Amino acid sequence: MVTINRPDQLNALNRQTIEELNKALSLADVNPDIRVIILTGAGAKAFVAGADIKEFAAFSVEEGKMLSRTGHTLLFDFVENMNKPVIAAVNGFALGGGLELAMSCHIRVASDNARMGLPEVSLGVIPGYGGTQRLAHLVGKGKALEMIATAEMIKADDALSCGLVNHVVPPEQLIEKAREIALKIAKNSPYAIASAYRSVLSGYKPGVSGFETEITEFGKCFGSGDFQEGTSAFIEKRKPVFTGQ
Repeated sequence: MVTINRPDQLNALNRQTIEELNKALSLADVNPDIRVIILTGAGAKAFVAGADIKEFAAFSVEEGKMLSRTGHTLLFDFVENMNKPVIAAVNGFALGGGLELAMSCHIRVASDNARMGLPEVSLGVIPGYGGTQRLAHLVGKGKALEMIATAEMIKADDALSCGLVNHVVPPEQLIEKAREIALKIAKNSPYAIASAYRSVLSGYKPGVSGFETEITEFGKCFGSGDFQEGTSAFIEKRKPVFTGQ
């Protein structure tokens, strides 16, 4: 489990935190003993309550573009394209960059006291860490436009009903639920899961055929050790022991 540990600042993202998260997640992604990553925030109030506004309040146009581009590279796009599944355990507020980080994760579990939103337009700026794109993919264009333009927070149950999160549970069950999902994932082929995720995500990339990616990734699976193990275990009527190779 990776915990964003700035509870006094409601785990707000600054450049240092983004860099540290990149390092921690990079190590987890290449560790063969780790099958699934759970990402959460320290304390009971917030997953991530947004970006650290004081850090960029005086930025120029070019500095703003670089802030966004660097954030995409180091964290938000990085998380989405990781080989290991990442589960966001959303405890409390997930606002601005916090919601964008949760949306970068592959699965989202929220506590029933969670509040989510993209309040950037109330500051005269737009979501810059993928929020304008991923929110529409998850909840649809109309709902995304409403959430962004009103800058209002929505409750966990509303997030569940519009597809923004996968599950809502009481706060004391949040990590337990995330681990329950992680254990179900961990018993399956890491190679196949990474391949499937690449296929799904490719369908959202401009100019890329998700069907062609699926065909290619499907074929690659036949050359993997996990495929040999999975089919052998099925024929031999035993549980497979996957290595991710």
